[in-house]
Amino acid sequence: MQQDDQSTTKDQNGYLAAFLDSLWLEAGLSDNTVWAYRRDLLAFSSWLQKQEIGLASAEKNHIEAYLVSRLREGRKKTSDARLISSLRRYYRYLCREGWRQSDPTALLDSPKLNRHLPDSLSEQEVDDLLAQPEVYTMLGLRDKTMLEVLYATGLRVSELVTLTLEQLNMRQGLIRCIGKGNKERLVPLGETALDYCQQYLLESRPQLIYGYASEDLFPTRRGHAMTRQAFWYLIKRYAHQAGITKPLSPHTLRHAFATHLLNHGADLRVVQLLLGHSDLSTTQIYTHIANARLQSLHQRFHPRG
Repeated sequence: MQQDDQSTTKDQNGYLAAFLDSLWLEAGLSDNTVWAYRRDLLAFSSWLQKQEIGLASAEKNHIEAYLVSRLREGRKKTSDARLISSLRRYYRYLCREGWRQSDPTALLDSPKLNRHLPDSLSEQEVDDLLAQPEVYTMLGLRDKTMLEVLYATGLRVSELVTLTLEQLNMRQGLIRCIGKGNKERLVPLGETALDYCQQYLLESRPQLIYGYASEDLFPTRRGHAMTRQAFWYLIKRYAHQAGITKPLSPHTLRHAFATHLLNHGADLRVVQLLLGHSDLSTTQIYTHIANARLQSLHQRFHPRG
């Protein structure tokens, strides 16, 4: 596909901008996700410009050559997989809008990635972790409630720390969560987490917001919302106190929530809805953890295991 100088200008200033706008307006993707697409496409565009090729005019051989150049630079497969995802979405958009006749990514192979099983905790380890906060103190009761809510709901840490009072429905025992892409979902709390929420709202939160006007459900002692980094520090501290030495991530309790539900017979699609995954394949990784545990139990207890 050849293009003149005027088309090149449209390629850089029009097609890409329109595509990025569509990600925000139509797909409802977050700013961070849109910026990731923009970064990938601008990097490829910069590489193409050295060969006097516009981004909208690239063909399959150009993309393959770019991937080879990245391989020589030592880029990771995960980075290439995300790049190919960005390119696919972009060129499909151009074809849909009639700005291209063919999709150069249609026959492009994605790099084979090793399936990474997320770190999780056993049910006993979760019990040990959740037992660490000193509930007779103002901050300890807040931390205990946050951990109980996190494990009971499978929320992302970013979703937990940004919860407001309005999102908690004590009467129905539900949390109205705003997830990725501003998608809303209702998640049940369960009796234990609900009991701690009630105690926390009566005893601890009034002390934390004393003198402040705050709608944050879990404020700091200064009346502001807690950062993800601050809560992650709390998890690591309590894990250390509990003697948990395995690697942890900010999503550890979210992974434990999903794994333990499946271990106890929950339907995969129910877990998908609770986690807020838009694609079932994202949730399916947890079945590998559950299956691994079943195999371990079979080998341990079956007479011919």
